[in-house]
Amino acid sequence: MIFRTTASRATGPAPRRVRTTAALRPLHHRLDPARVEEIPFRADDGLRLGLTRIDTGATDRPAVLLLHGHTASADMFLLPETRNLVDVLLDEGYEPWLLDWRGSCRLPYNETGQRYTYDDVALYDIPAAVARVRERVGDRPLFVVAHCIGSLALSLSMAAGLVPGLAGVVSQGVFLTPKLAGRTSLRMSLAGELLRTRIDHIPVDFRTVGLWSKYTPLFALASRKASCPDPTCQILHNSAWGTGASLFVHENLSETTHARLADLLGPAPLWILPHLRRIELARSVVRWHDTDRRYSALPPNALDAADRIDAPVLLLAGSENGLWLDSQRLCHDVLAHRRPQLDVTYTEIPGYGHLDTFLGRGAALDVFGHILDFLGERR
Repeated sequence: MIFRTTASRATGPAPRRVRTTAALRPLHHRLDPARVEEIPFRADDGLRLGLTRIDTGATDRPAVLLLHGHTASADMFLLPETRNLVDVLLDEGYEPWLLDWRGSCRLPYNETGQRYTYDDVALYDIPAAVARVRERVGDRPLFVVAHCIGSLALSLSMAAGLVPGLAGVVSQGVFLTPKLAGRTSLRMSLAGELLRTRIDHIPVDFRTVGLWSKYTPLFALASRKASCPDPTCQILHNSAWGTGASLFVHENLSETTHARLADLLGPAPLWILPHLRRIELARSVVRWHDTDRRYSALPPNALDAADRIDAPVLLLAGSENGLWLDSQRLCHDVLAHRRPQLDVTYTEIPGYGHLDTFLGRGAALDVFGHILDFLGERR
């Protein structure tokens, strides 16, 4: 039941206040603080974002820009409790850069900020970040490793020709052809219609809402048939913010990472659902703003404009992805048929779900090698 909790939760910190400013929450890492450069950065529409460079002391390393998923943050690549992707990239001779785009839980926009669509991420956030990185790295190769919605938005940027000349792209979970389970799509539609008059986001940390809140029924629903007593795990692993999907294979997470889920993933805004529903129904990344000329640089349908993608792409997915199912395999097959000239490969990771491809305690052994092989062949 929802009211059970682990000992670590029971003795945890007091409920946190909702942030109302654009100040970035500090990153959690075990790197030398002197090596972590937080760069003042705004998107092309003026919104404050986060851009972090890991200083290697070298000037000849290829750069790798890391893009998190929606409601996650750059923290997902810096887990101090395990060998994380930034550790691996540093050891292999790369210079990591991390973007906290407007969907980051290090920022307040999912709860209290200006509403946005994924058009904004593709048009304003990602191209500006790529341009800023290129200002610093010059003509060195620039790669992108993108997860979930970060990857989906990147595909729209690439199809618009807004980020040309990348040395290579690793896309995890979903790229041009999003595919959800039928029940997930149905629940997403129902939630958007039934809940939007009462709430505008779904939290993941029960400590921040309390027992007698309007969110309690959502946590109770997520606890049904859950094998884990932790409410945050229930709403993520057992429900994916109420959609009935699963975000990770439970046993792939360490106890420490499991205890940090409420910090690694934040509230999911319901007002983004109409765009996500349109994308999923089209089985393609489609533009939301059809009449607003500010977004005319984006193609109406990214799949139809995929011939503008000029970088090699590795489509990566866990075999047990409970959110996007076989979207990446579908994407590979569709592009092989419609755009055979593109350099696109597909790799499936046995025994992994969605988030655990980066958060899993064994990801450095089971997942990151595929990323390094891809980057190494093109650096």
